[in-house]
Formats: sequence, structure tokens, C-alpha cells
Amino acid sequence: MLQRRLTTLLLGAVLAILSGVLLAQGDSIPRRADGKPDLNGIWQALNNANWNLEAQVAKQGAVESLGAIGAMTPGNSVVEGGTIPYSAAGLEQRKANFASRRTEDPEAKCFMPGIPRGTYLPQPFQVFQTDTDIMMAYQYADAVRTIYMSNHKNAPVDSWMGWSNGRWEGDTLVVEVKGLNPNWLDRSGNYYTNAVTVTERYTPISPYHLQYEANINDPDVFEKPWTISMPLYRRVEEGARLYEFKCPEFAEEIMYDYLDKENYFRNLGIDPSEVRNAQ
Repeated sequence: MLQRRLTTLLLGAVLAILSGVLLAQGDSIPRRADGKPDLNGIWQALNNANWNLEAQVAKQGAVESLGAIGAMTPGNSVVEGGTIPYSAAGLEQRKANFASRRTEDPEAKCFMPGIPRGTYLPQPFQVFQTDTDIMMAYQYADAVRTIYMSNHKNAPVDSWMGWSNGRWEGDTLVVEVKGLNPNWLDRSGNYYTNAVTVTERYTPISPYHLQYEANINDPDVFEKPWTISMPLYRRVEEGARLYEFKCPEFAEEIMYDYLDKENYFRNLGIDPSEVRNAQ
């Protein structure tokens, strides 16, 4: 009888210790004075999503002369259910996008990445969380957006980064993004139109990780709404910061090659060699 009581007390003590550990783990996420999670910091995705939201094997890249440097890397799907539920017309457009990806991907043209692509580009972004609103700054193309936590409004005009209205659901930051320009979701031609609504969810799961989800609803392209999910990692190395990545100069040939002198004359139906010989 005594041994049974001792065993019961011992088990109770162990369970109490384990409960304390689990509680401590649950409270380990940084918090602000008002008790909300503190998301301030520099974050980055570490996956293949910017190449393709769906699963893919390694493939030749869009620029063959780059060899293995420009090859498409393999990776798992971040789409719940594995595949994106395109309509028949939407799927045909995705195929056309893929065929012209070298010059038509907005990333190649240094256009702002939009949402959710800005989150999983292979470059970091930084969260600035205040007592009122939240701002996110992206290293790629110096893109920024404000998440309005009160006084929610509709987008006054469509833009690359859209209009973001946010709210808290427990420890999860929920952001509804509307007013987005038509844009691509990755380098494989997955895309949405300006009819899209993107609903994001940022949930801290440790001091160093966020669980990110984005539900994408665009009836002009997809048969039903669909969701991507992935972890985001806090950059903790000494001196971590965002650097300038002003990329318009890198996109000049793609964007303005038709303005080249020889192409100018060629477009007028004049042989450029005749112009050179006349000079």
C-alpha cells in the first residue's frame, strides 16, 4: 500500500515537471508589453517555393548558357494537397507563362514581388511591429508594405504589394491582402489576377520560427481557394540586416532591348549593317 502511494506521488511529480516544461515551451515566444507575440526581426524562408510552389525535380533553367548555375533545383510542394486547382483556362495560361519565363517573369523584370511571393523569395524580409500597425520591408527591390491593424479600408488602387488589413486571432497574425496587381507566384509561371484575395497567417512556434500560411482565392484562375504553408526562420547571425538590392539595372536588357540602336532600325525595316556602313 505504501509502495503504491509512493509510486503515485512520484508519477504525479513527474507529470507536474513535464507540464511545467511544456508550459514554459509554450510561453517561450517573445511577447510585447500587451501580451501579443513580438514578431520584430529578420525572417527568411528556406525552401524551393520561389522556383515552383508545386513539387519538381531538377530541370534545365530558362537560360541554358548558365549551365548548372541557373538550373531549377528540386523540392517538395508547399501547396496543401500537392497541386494548385487551376481552371482549364488558367492552366493553359500557366503553361504559356512557363514557356516565356526567361523574359516574362516579373521577378526577372525587377517588379515588386507581391504577396505571398515576397515572403518566400530567397532573400530576407524584416518585420517592424509597433503598438499600432506593422510594417514589412523586403530586401528584394526595396519593397515595403504596411499592415493596418485598425481603421481597415479597401485598397484605393491596385498595386504590386496590395493593401493589407490585419488582426490577431490568439497568437496568430492574420492579414487579408487585396488590391494586388496581376503577378506571378514563382519562376514556373504560377500566377494570379487582380481579382485575388490573399489571406496570410503568421504563427510563432518558437523564438526562432514562424509558421506561415497563405490562402489564395482567385475565381478568375482557380476552381477553388487553396493554401500554401511553410516555416520561416529568424536570421540570428551577428550583423544580420537587409541590404540594398536595387535590381532595375540588372533587368535593362530584358526590359529595354527593343530600344537598342540596331533593334530600333530593324524594327523600322532597315538593315542595321546599312546604317553602320553609311556612318
